[in-house]
Amino acid sequence: MSRTPSASPQSPPAPAEPARRPVHWRVRFAFLSLVWGFSFLFMKVGTNGFAPFQVTLGRLVFGTAVLAVAMAVKRERLPRGRRTWGHLAVAAFFLNALPFSLFAYSELTIPSTLAGICNATSPLWGMALSLVALSEDRPTRVRVAGLGLGFLGVLTVLGAWQGFHGLDASGTAMALLASLSYPVGWIYVRRTLAGSTESHLSLTGGQLLLATVQLAIVTPLFTSAPDHLPVMPLLAIAALGALGTGFAMLVQYGLVAEVGPTTAQMVTYFVPVIATAAGVAVLGESLTWSTPVGAVIVLAGAALTQARPKRGGTSTRPGTFRPDQAPAPAPAPTAPESPARPEPATTA
Repeated sequence: MSRTPSASPQSPPAPAEPARRPVHWRVRFAFLSLVWGFSFLFMKVGTNGFAPFQVTLGRLVFGTAVLAVAMAVKRERLPRGRRTWGHLAVAAFFLNALPFSLFAYSELTIPSTLAGICNATSPLWGMALSLVALSEDRPTRVRVAGLGLGFLGVLTVLGAWQGFHGLDASGTAMALLASLSYPVGWIYVRRTLAGSTESHLSLTGGQLLLATVQLAIVTPLFTSAPDHLPVMPLLAIAALGALGTGFAMLVQYGLVAEVGPTTAQMVTYFVPVIATAAGVAVLGESLTWSTPVGAVIVLAGAALTQARPKRGGTSTRPGTFRPDQAPAPAPAPTAPESPARPEPATTA
């Protein structure tokens, strides 16, 4: 007698898990503004216990660690090829090692509020340099007017009519040079890495790793090991690196992908406002009328320099502007077009 196998009822399909909704872009935008705005406060606190090179090295170590974890989670590998690593070494110097160190040294003698406002001049330097270095970046009357207005704002912040009285010239010069270093790096990246087939995360991880190596070589030559590790400066450096350098770069990439570089770069204009508020409220730094007035003029000029003539049939490739802080190399083109101009989104 044959046994007929009994049909087992099929179990109903499990309900699909709802997809995790990302945090609203405006929340991430506000987070980015706060973190980058507070970076100047973190640097000021960090230099209270450590030498500027040590602050920068610690910042890069914590930032690189965050990106290393992200790369491990996404199973990304570091870039390959000597040429790519050579270009990344130059990018790491101009976009990370040099400006981070200059800002840290500048805050030994100038308030964090002034450093934050100097950082906002990066779009002005970027426009001026791109007119010389990028032949396809044509000037317009509006952009030239923005450049002039922005530097008028710088003179207002510095109190030029008073003969720069009470201003530390070396500290201010270092902060301005730091802001100049960013667009130099952007232009170099655009010329050398815009066609790379490596991912954003891979290139940025390699860039921060090389910047860390650069500071690890330089720091022992100019500083001695600290006798102790003060808690507050150490926590400030950890926040500066993990949040302001590592995590903020990941957040920025998501913003660019979701809302595009034009909207994402607007964070630039909130950074000096938050840096000034943090310096006054937390550190008790003094504030004269010329500082906020000049800052508004600087930001207005910077906004005008980013004005683009409307052209039909062009698209802006996401992710081509500096994550400042940190700055990151441009990715491979996603369409058969010339790489878009890096949009400034500066961080200290």
